[in-house]
Amino acid sequence: MAHDEVKHDYHLVNPSPWPLLGSMSLVVLALGAVTFMKGLFGMPQGTWWLMALGFACVAYVMFGWWREVIKESRGGDHTPVVQIGLKYGMILFIASEIMFFVAWFWSFFEFAIFHSARVGASFDATNPLYADALQAVGGQWPPAGVEVFDPFHLPLMNTLVLLLSGTTVTAAHHALQHNNRKSAIFMLAITIVLGISFTGLQVLEYTHAGFSFDGTIYGSAFFMATGFHGAHVVIGTIFLTVCLIRLMTGGMTAKKHLGFEFAAWYWHFVDVVWLFLFAFVYVIPYLVLGH
Repeated sequence: MAHDEVKHDYHLVNPSPWPLLGSMSLVVLALGAVTFMKGLFGMPQGTWWLMALGFACVAYVMFGWWREVIKESRGGDHTPVVQIGLKYGMILFIASEIMFFVAWFWSFFEFAIFHSARVGASFDATNPLYADALQAVGGQWPPAGVEVFDPFHLPLMNTLVLLLSGTTVTAAHHALQHNNRKSAIFMLAITIVLGISFTGLQVLEYTHAGFSFDGTIYGSAFFMATGFHGAHVVIGTIFLTVCLIRLMTGGMTAKKHLGFEFAAWYWHFVDVVWLFLFAFVYVIPYLVLGH
């Protein structure tokens, strides 16, 4: 149906292959990850090609699906009513991401607060579970022998980099709202550079870690929380890069730039999560050890 024949404010989506292809790609990616980590279907552990295939398929679906969304926007399908629905969807997505990180913070706090209960005198020392808990936690938090990061070196630098990126993305959004495209492009490019810098600094930080993922519960909790945050920074950087390309090619205007708004929301969410990580995963364990 042509757009000029539409008599309502809602967008009735045409049949699309992307949901089905996305589901199939995720299954391949999940099976590939299991194969890579544990081995599956007769393939030995470390087999990487199935996971790479799944990742490539997911990337293709994401590219194709969002390309269709952009085409719908250019075609006039994203009316004010539809935009409200899209905003609600993005808010709910960010809320689900918040709960995702709540799970990792919960596990970290669980180990930190109740480590003495897990290895207290009330437990039977002959119980294998007691021995496992004692070895994993060491009767204290952070566990005995774990050399935590000094939060006021690389982690503090990363914090400043990410906070600065939050100001530059806000400046870019403000410039775009006032139709100052040159400033918007410049500030958004700076934001992307800062996001890449954060990722590089985190990789450098990991190379200096005094603990490993599988060495202690602290290491597992630390790398899961900070690692997933790093993954979100990479995703957010890609999100902003797409916005920059669209901005440079005239795909966004002062009155219509919903994709950039969503990218800015997501980036601010990443900033806030990092502040909690810096405070509770870096600073407090460092102070607890009496540094």
